[in-house]
Amino acid sequence: MRRVVAITGASAGIGRATAVRLARDGAALAICARRAEALASAAEEIQRAGGEAVAVSADVTREADMVALVAAAVDRFGRLDAMVCNAGFGIYGPIDQIEPARMQQLLDVNYMGTYLAARAALPVFRRQQQGHLIIVSSIVGKRGVPFMAAYAATKFAQVGFAESLRAELRGSGIHVTIVYPISTRTEFFDVMTRVSGSATRAAGPQQDASAVADAIARAIDSPVAEVFPFRIARLLGIVNAMAPQFTDRLVQRWGRKPI
Repeated sequence: MRRVVAITGASAGIGRATAVRLARDGAALAICARRAEALASAAEEIQRAGGEAVAVSADVTREADMVALVAAAVDRFGRLDAMVCNAGFGIYGPIDQIEPARMQQLLDVNYMGTYLAARAALPVFRRQQQGHLIIVSSIVGKRGVPFMAAYAATKFAQVGFAESLRAELRGSGIHVTIVYPISTRTEFFDVMTRVSGSATRAAGPQQDASAVADAIARAIDSPVAEVFPFRIARLLGIVNAMAPQFTDRLVQRWGRKPI
């Protein structure tokens, strides 16, 4: 039986890579994003990869749009097996230089977008007595890095939300997975440069969106609590718990600094 998966922020980056990866396994996808043209292109790529897609032009900050995404999946495919809460963006800079309105926008998209997508999917999952929430956070949701405080705060918020839900839903047949990508080669950094107003440089490892997509696909096949697509990144949270001041020095090399 093919899986039915909804993905937010599916027009590019990790969301699109995940949709195409799942399509290769024959999944049915309900995808959403704000950019209609890019979303239509993603739907075509899904179909070429062997999947089936329904595309919903939507804004994750609007409750009605997330309800519509879930409804589109259920109306078209009869059920919903997983919701991938992926939509998000980043900003960088010293926290006293980030305007409150920009911080609010970040919270609205990264945290409230996750909350609204999950909230829309949960009634369907409860009715089915099964389902899977997959929340794409970031390694900075485990440990913040310099000049990324605003973004890291939203990623920590996602993690607290997901951990609470995972415990709350234990034994219900509904799984909750948190994904912790490291720096990923997508248009994320182009968008971050544009909204932050200047370019940056940063050291540290990177990964392809396809690596994150593969990790998400494995988690859908075999649900787990946490996924680290770059496996060694798991150690960062462990080291931070044991020696936070040492980790302060360690992560300085990874902080994004203005050029």
